[in-house]
Amino acid sequence: MKLTDISLAEARRIAVRAQLLDGSATSVLDTVRRLGFLQIDPISTVAPPQYLVLWSRLGPYERDELDRLLWKERKLFEWNAFIWPIEDLPLIRARMREPWNATKRDQWAKEFLQEQSGLRRYVLRELEQRGPLLSRELEHHSARAKERYVWWGTRAHLMWMLELLHLRGRIAIAGRQSGQRLWDLAERWYPDTETVPAAEARRLRDEKRFRSLGVKLERGRLVAHPEARDRPLGTRVTFLSPFDRLVHDRDRAEALWDFFYRLEMYVPKAKRVHGYYVLPILRGDRLIGRIEPVFDRKTGVLRVNGIFAEPGAPASAGPGIAGAVRRLSKWLGADEIVYSRRVPAMWRASCN
Repeated sequence: MKLTDISLAEARRIAVRAQLLDGSATSVLDTVRRLGFLQIDPISTVAPPQYLVLWSRLGPYERDELDRLLWKERKLFEWNAFIWPIEDLPLIRARMREPWNATKRDQWAKEFLQEQSGLRRYVLRELEQRGPLLSRELEHHSARAKERYVWWGTRAHLMWMLELLHLRGRIAIAGRQSGQRLWDLAERWYPDTETVPAAEARRLRDEKRFRSLGVKLERGRLVAHPEARDRPLGTRVTFLSPFDRLVHDRDRAEALWDFFYRLEMYVPKAKRVHGYYVLPILRGDRLIGRIEPVFDRKTGVLRVNGIFAEPGAPASAGPGIAGAVRRLSKWLGADEIVYSRRVPAMWRASCN
């Protein structure tokens, strides 16, 4: 593959277009296929990232569409906290088959599966006979740990077993009930696929990821995918999830836009620079600032606690930001939008 050196301006346009942030996205399924995957996370200050990433590209789409593609049509599947196109299952199965490596985590997992063989047999037998099941529908004398763990409680052994069997491709997520995963045997949920050798699968995954990004940072230089296309962009404004692939690689985001971005939710409030959960603001091919929206589902109010402009951000971006806030509000089903006094005066007039 011949890599192409490009200018900073070209790299920005290519990166935005490759990620379908230019307004060209047409459907949920096509968008997931083009992006390669969606990262799942329970944080829903605005909306869970797997849904918000799609909104950034599609605008106010029907959220149920993603669930339908996952659990009814099975054109997508969930594995390892990501949503993948079903046609990529052979490449993911190659990852499931990869041998344990020498890391402490892998060695612990290998030993845990061996030591808890009784619990493993129990889980597989119960799923075979009664699946799909929620984790709370499984109980075994080895399921409970002697001490309580922050994330898993006293049922840590069971949850670890489910996670490891899932990662190794023995069981699959066959649905969700109120956000809780339904587990079933993998052979009952996944379709039959070809077997792809590990090295070839790794190469194909890397190629697909590079294509979806359009541009990568390699040894301090920006290079474009050979099939990337550079065309002018408009001034479309949207907000990005902290998990959005346009900014997920923080070093790449800095190289492309000189945009230093960190999640501050785990930073003490007094030490936060911007806010608990701020979203980058994309206008055309520029990251022009950050916005801190919070959706109160009980009151139906979308609060904008702050808008923080990057140096050189144009005052003319105000109407575009206000329009994006209205689109976000409509998609969330908010009844009211409330702006904080922290919103800069140059944009507040456009927002109110």
